[in-house]
Amino acid sequence: MSAGVTPLVQARGLEKRYVDGPAVVEVLRGLDLDIVAGERVAVIGESGVGKSTLLHLLGCLDAPTGGRLLIDGADVFSRSESEIAAFRNRTVGFVFQFHHLLGDFTALENVMLPALIAREAPREARARAAALLARVGLKDRMDHRPGELSGGEQQRVAVARALSTRPAIVIMDEPTGNLDKTNGENVLRMIGDLRAATGTTFVIATHDPSVAAAADRAISIVDGRVAQAQ
Repeated sequence: MSAGVTPLVQARGLEKRYVDGPAVVEVLRGLDLDIVAGERVAVIGESGVGKSTLLHLLGCLDAPTGGRLLIDGADVFSRSESEIAAFRNRTVGFVFQFHHLLGDFTALENVMLPALIAREAPREARARAAALLARVGLKDRMDHRPGELSGGEQQRVAVARALSTRPAIVIMDEPTGNLDKTNGENVLRMIGDLRAATGTTFVIATHDPSVAAAADRAISIVDGRVAQAQ
């Protein structure tokens, strides 16, 4: 990171522990991490080391047990739950291994939904959703429901949906994990194109070496901390 550049994401001493009866499971143990706006960062590590937990904290889906998280200058968890929810909707996009599209909605309606939740005008939300679907190669499929789309097409809809509110950061948890090699490569290429076109920051948890290799850098989580940056 260049000197003088203020990171988009600043995590300091992040801790996350879970209590199960008498047992206490420490997942994150004082994790520090900076991410600059526009970076594409891969998060790697063995199963169970805390990759998904870190993504849930960065995405404001869960609160840390200790430590501090600043995103775009905002001290996220110093806010009320309603303020965190509004911040999450406006600032963070999500793409999961299982795309979680709404089966009764068309591709266009699925992509519009986050913007509508953010109370944007339906006409503006529809226009942006249509433009995003065209950008990810689904201009002719936007009126189809998820059950009428292939796995790769559904994941592209999920990526377009994540960008619906023009978020500063998009969190991706194993986005190619359920795809074959060709569709995985297509999604990876699309992420690169979208990053170049929009300047969006992507944080991607992955077991896929090709995804990690395509990132600007990869960070490894070991024993609940960042072990190395590449």
